[in-house]
Order: sequence, then C-alpha cells, then structure tokens
Amino acid sequence: MIRKALVAAATFAAIGVAGAATAAEKTIGVALASDTNPFYIAMLKGIEIRAKQLGYEVSVVTAEEDVARQLNGINDLIAKGVDGILVSPIDAKALCSAYDKAKAAGIPMMSIARGSACKSQVLHIASDEHRIGGEIAEWTAQKIGKKGKIAMLAGPSGAQAFMNFARGYEDVMGRYPDIEIVFRQELLLTRENGLKHGEDALVAHPDLSAIYGANDELGMGAAQAVAASGKKKQVIVTGLNGIPPAVRAVKRGAMDLTVALNPIRWGNLGVDTMDGHFKGRKHDPRVYVEHVLVDESNVDKFIRPKKK
Repeated sequence: MIRKALVAAATFAAIGVAGAATAAEKTIGVALASDTNPFYIAMLKGIEIRAKQLGYEVSVVTAEEDVARQLNGINDLIAKGVDGILVSPIDAKALCSAYDKAKAAGIPMMSIARGSACKSQVLHIASDEHRIGGEIAEWTAQKIGKKGKIAMLAGPSGAQAFMNFARGYEDVMGRYPDIEIVFRQELLLTRENGLKHGEDALVAHPDLSAIYGANDELGMGAAQAVAASGKKKQVIVTGLNGIPPAVRAVKRGAMDLTVALNPIRWGNLGVDTMDGHFKGRKHDPRVYVEHVLVDESNVDKFIRPKKK
C-alpha cells in the first residue's frame, strides 16, 4: 500500500514536471513599434510579467518605428517557429505580408495597441480609439468655451490607431462651428517632435487655444513649447497614454489632460488573449482595454510614487 502511494506520488510529480515543461515550450513573439517609448517599455513589461505567470517564453524583436526593421523581425519570429505573435504595427498596411506568412505557418498574429488593415490579423487588442479621441475633443471644447483655434499633432502617418484617435477628435470638434483646426501635422511620437511642431503651431497661430498631442510624448513636448512661449494660461495641452511622467505633468499643471490606458495591464491583456486563443477560447475581433481621462479633478488617483 505504501509502495503504491509512493509510485502514485512519483507519477503525479512526473506529470506535473512534464506539464510545466509543455507550458514553457510555447513561445510568444513580440514586435512592438518602439523600444524606447515609455508606453511600449511598460507594455513589454506587462507582457513579460503575465507570460512568466502563465509559463510562456517571450521572444522580442526590435523595430524603433522602422517598418522594414519590424517586418524583418517578424519574419525572424516566424522562421524561429514561435507559437503566437503580438505586434504593434508601425503601419496599418505595410505588414500584411507578415500577417499572411504567419497565418500560412499556423501562427496566430494579433495586433496590440496599434491595429492593422490586414485580413490575416487574428484580432486587435485595442483601446476604443474613436471614442477616446472624441472624449478628448469634448473635454477640450468645454475647457476652451466651445470656441477657438486648435493644433493637432496627430501621430504617425499610416498608423491605424492614431488615424482613429484623430478621426474621433475631428468628428467631435466638427460639431462646434466656432472651433477651427488650424494646424495639423502627422509625425513620429517623440517629445522632440512635440516641442518642435508645438513651437511651429504657436508661431503660425499666436491666438491658439489648444494643442492635441496624439500621445504623451508629443503632449509633453508641446507643453514645453507652450511654457516657453509664456502662454500656459491661454493654451490647453492634451496627451494620451497616461504614462507616469505625463500624469505628474498634469499634477504640476504643465499639461492639462492625459488618458490612462495602463500599458502594463494592456500587455497583461495581450498575453491573456493569446493564452485564451491557444486554449480554443473565442474572442471578438476587437478586445478593448479600459481607459480613464485624467485631469486636475482626479489626477491624484493616478500618481505613482517615484522609485528611490
């Protein structure tokens, strides 16, 4: 009887080890749009944390806003034989060959954050982009008294998510006849671009009322331009993503609004969605992450203590 119990225990232990090994054999490839943007750094952290919790390996390729580099990286992941790929496509159409190649290889490829216009995309783990753009616009319209001139730093050309954010923003602003979008620039998501094009907008339109930044880096750069011009009381500046430096900028009054999307949780959701797909769970074509508008009224809830 004792011998049977020992054999059973040994067998159970062996099964447990084998089960853990099987989980660890699955690898999720990750191809995010940027390696240095704080939003994507946090998203990758969220992916790695949840992957470790669920027993998956993670294989990361770099892109740094270079479409050709991202395409090559995804092709490398496919050649490596990863079990699934999470990708934040730099361009909505330029990676369709990679989506098709992954599908042909039996590798589910899901978009996360930015989406694609490719038929072979399994699904998009997204924010409700059109709605968020509209909510930023409505908030801004109320702040400026439903009249004034707006500058848009609209984000990268060809990136579907930022096209959707901008369209939502423009649709709502179009409801206000006394609000005019007088400056619109598509650009990469860097603070330097926010500063430069924020300065350009202020020089071209000294009576500007607000600047829309498609992400927090652009917003914080534009806020620097506004502060340097001495027009902080005149010009509202908004960002998007809710990264800690932007939340602190809202707290200081340097920036007026960001949208908390919680990139770490978004990364968690990406792995959870891929895990569900591996296990045969059905998902809608778009899986949404939650969002919250963050301004002076609620910013204290989103302040994280700085690491010592």
